[in-house]
Amino acid sequence: MSTPPPSRRAALLTLGCARNEVDSEELAGRLTAGGWEVTDDSEGADVVVVNTCGFVESAKKDSVDVLLDAAETGAKVVAVGCMAQRYGTELAESLPEAAAVLGFDHYPNLGERLDDVVAGRAIASHAPVDRRTLLPITPVERKPADLSVPGHGWGPRVLRKRLDDAPVASLKIASGCDRRCSFCAIPSFRGAFVSRTPDEIVAEGAWLAEQGVRELFLVSENSTSYGKDLGREHGGPDALSLLLPRLAALPGIARVRVSYLQPAETRPALLQAIAGTDGVADYFDMSFQHASSTVLRRMRRFGGTESFLALIDQIRALAPGAGIRSNVIVGFPGETEEELAELEQFLTEARMDVVGVFGYSDEDGTEAERLGGKLAPEEVAARVARVSDLVEQLTAQRAEDRIGDEVRVLVERNDEDGVAGRAAHQGPEVDGECLVLDAGSDDADVAVGDFVVGKVVESEGVDLVVRPLEVLR
Repeated sequence: MSTPPPSRRAALLTLGCARNEVDSEELAGRLTAGGWEVTDDSEGADVVVVNTCGFVESAKKDSVDVLLDAAETGAKVVAVGCMAQRYGTELAESLPEAAAVLGFDHYPNLGERLDDVVAGRAIASHAPVDRRTLLPITPVERKPADLSVPGHGWGPRVLRKRLDDAPVASLKIASGCDRRCSFCAIPSFRGAFVSRTPDEIVAEGAWLAEQGVRELFLVSENSTSYGKDLGREHGGPDALSLLLPRLAALPGIARVRVSYLQPAETRPALLQAIAGTDGVADYFDMSFQHASSTVLRRMRRFGGTESFLALIDQIRALAPGAGIRSNVIVGFPGETEEELAELEQFLTEARMDVVGVFGYSDEDGTEAERLGGKLAPEEVAARVARVSDLVEQLTAQRAEDRIGDEVRVLVERNDEDGVAGRAAHQGPEVDGECLVLDAGSDDADVAVGDFVVGKVVESEGVDLVVRPLEVLR
C-alpha cells in the first residue's frame, strides 16, 4: 500500500462557465473529504489543478495560458475540465508542462490521482471518446450507467465545498446535451443529456441555503430538456415546472433563477411556472442564436423572427417587467447581408435586456466546420462590431425604460466602491448590476445577502442606479 505524501495542498483554478464552477466545487468537496487542503492560491501549493474550458478557440487559449503560468510556480500542474476531456492525450503531448491530463472519469478518485502526481508516479492521460456514444440516443432507453458525470449521483451527502461566500450559487440540474447544433462541439465531450433527480437537486439546494446562499442559479446545457429522461414519476416534460416551487420554498432561499432555455423546447407551462411562482425570478435566458430561419436551419436549430417575437410576447404578457437575455452568432457560414439585416431587425423589435454577440469560428469536429460559404475573419469581425454597436444602444434604451420601476436587489458587494447587487431581471456576472445609493460600506444596516427594495432613478448602460426604500433580510 502506497504512503501518501506528507503535504497535500491543492490550488484549484477555474475557467469557463457556471457549470465549470459547480464542477470545481464538487472537486473541492471530493479533495477535502480525501484529506487535501484546497485553496485558490497557487503559491505554496503542491499541485495546481486547472479546470479548463474547451468551448471556443479564445477559451482554449486562455486555458493553456493559465496552465503555463501555473507551471511557472514550481508546483505540479494537472489539467481537468472540458479542454482536458475534449483533447486528452493530444493536449498532454503538446503541453509537457502538465504533469497529468485527466478526464471526468478521474473525478471520483481525484485525490488519489493527485497523490500519484506529487509522488512522481505517471498517470495515463485521458483518452477522448465521443461521450454521446456512451448512452442510448433515446432518453427513455437510458438506464444507470458506469459513467462518471460531474455533479451527479452524490446521494444523500453533498460532495461539494463552496469556494467563495457569495450569496448566489449555481446549482446544476443536468449535464450534457442531445441537440446537434452544427456549430457546437459540447455534446461530444460533455455527453448526452442526463437529468439529476428532483430530490437530489432539492437536497443540494437545501445544503446551499445552509451555507448562506440566498439565490439559486439553475444551470445546465439545456434547461428546457430537464426531466425528459427521468420518466413520468418525476414529472416528465413538466419536471422543471414542478421542481421550481420546491426550490423556491426552501428555508433561506429568496430567489431561484433558471438559465439557458432552448426556444424550440420552451412550453407555455414552463413560462407560466417561471412567471407565476413566488420566489422564482422573472428571468428568461433564451438561446436564440440568430433570427433568420435559413441561418438557423444551417445551424440545425428551429424557429425564426416571427416565432421568437411571439415567444417574447407570451413572456411579457405573463410578466411585463421580465428580464430577457440571449446570445447571437454572426458571420455564420453563408450568412447573407439580408439574413444579418433580419437579425438586426429582430433585435430592435425584441427589446431584450442583454444580448451577447459572438463571431462565428470553426470548432473541431463540428458540422459547420465543413460548410461552404465561410466569411473572411475580417468580415466576421466587422459584423460583430456592427451588431454589438446596435445591441449597446438597444440594451441601454431598455435599461432606461426601467427608470421609475421598483426593484428588489440582492446585495452582492458592500465596499469602498459602494453597495451593488442584482435585480430579478439581471443574471450573475454578465447582465449588469444595480448600484444602491446612500448605502456605503459604513452602513451596517446593509449587508451582503440582504435584499434592498428600491426605485430605479437612473441608468448607466445596462446598469441601474437605485434609491433604497426598504432593506429585507
